[in-house]
Amino acid sequence: MTNWVSSRSNEPSGAEAAPAATVVLLRDGDNGLEVLLGRRSSKLAFHGGAWVFPGGRIDPEDYADDPNDLDAAARRAAAREAKEEAGVDVDPDSLVHFSNWTTPEISPKRFATWFYAGPVAGGDAIADGAETEKLQWFRPSEALAARAAGEIELAPPQYVTLLDMLTFDNVADALAAIASAESVDYVPRFHFVDDGGAICVYTEDIAYHDLGKLDAPGRRHRLYLRDGGWEYVRDPV
Repeated sequence: MTNWVSSRSNEPSGAEAAPAATVVLLRDGDNGLEVLLGRRSSKLAFHGGAWVFPGGRIDPEDYADDPNDLDAAARRAAAREAKEEAGVDVDPDSLVHFSNWTTPEISPKRFATWFYAGPVAGGDAIADGAETEKLQWFRPSEALAARAAGEIELAPPQYVTLLDMLTFDNVADALAAIASAESVDYVPRFHFVDDGGAICVYTEDIAYHDLGKLDAPGRRHRLYLRDGGWEYVRDPV
């Protein structure tokens, strides 16, 4: 199991989820849509060595003059983190709300993260050398293939987001589709299995409130984390 799951216990850690923001930066490459991923420093305790989208905590300054406008603060935080971690400029108003991901209750460090998608407004993609060791533009299919081959590590939020991006041909189509869709809240529960893998169960799943129903008939929204490969399943409403 990768280093973002530090314990196989299902007991809550008691840690509160700190507000955070992430931006899925998009561009039109020669062969289609590309996303920017950065490899986090292996020295970091949280997702160290994993490839992630730029992001981080929402700072008090991100709220500006309205401490109650979490969406606006999250947009500013996403743009700020893109500049700090990846050296690129992002217009907070151009960002499209995509999803929300909350770190599982079993994790010792937790975040409630707003995910946005948006284009780069300027600047050159340069890793900060502190939190981010390396930056690379990937086609979503390339990033997923690299993870399957063991060349890069992805956590579930990045994995599922890249799966969503597979259906888009260019930035305009991606942003239009995301803007017209309802954002998804991912609040996972983990179920560890005997073979060393796990099942990450999301709110809409039949087994979310009762993991004893994992094999029961009903709607599935889950990610199978098998050593031989991952499988994301989300039944339509």
